[in-house]
Amino acid sequence: QVQLVESGGGLVQAGGSLRLSCAASGLTFRTYAMGWFRQASGKEREFVAVISWSGIRTDYVDSVKGRFTISRDNVKNTVYLQMNSLKPEDTAVYYCAADLWDTATRKVDEYNHWGQGTQVTVSS
Repeated sequence: QVQLVESGGGLVQAGGSLRLSCAASGLTFRTYAMGWFRQASGKEREFVAVISWSGIRTDYVDSVKGRFTISRDNVKNTVYLQMNSLKPEDTAVYYCAADLWDTATRKVDEYNHWGQGTQVTVSS
């Protein structure tokens, strides 16, 4: 049974930092691309960042470039999202997701497995 478990969310002031983690089990982690998505209240889920299985390829939505960094540890079966210079508009539930085909895609529908999400709230 595949499980993706996010952690590290919380309440932070604007300009602050958080580091999200997503621990994976039940899958061959090192073969999957891993993505982070977010969903603000009343909005659709949107792509944030993705990293290929090797860690060589990464992609970010423009609004987080230069502030967020995605990374992974294929020994610990964990993907991370370091979030710096947080803004109130970053407030959302953040989800990690696994892409079996390692396409490093931005498309929600192409991810095979999802975590339950972790809340990030940035106060102004």
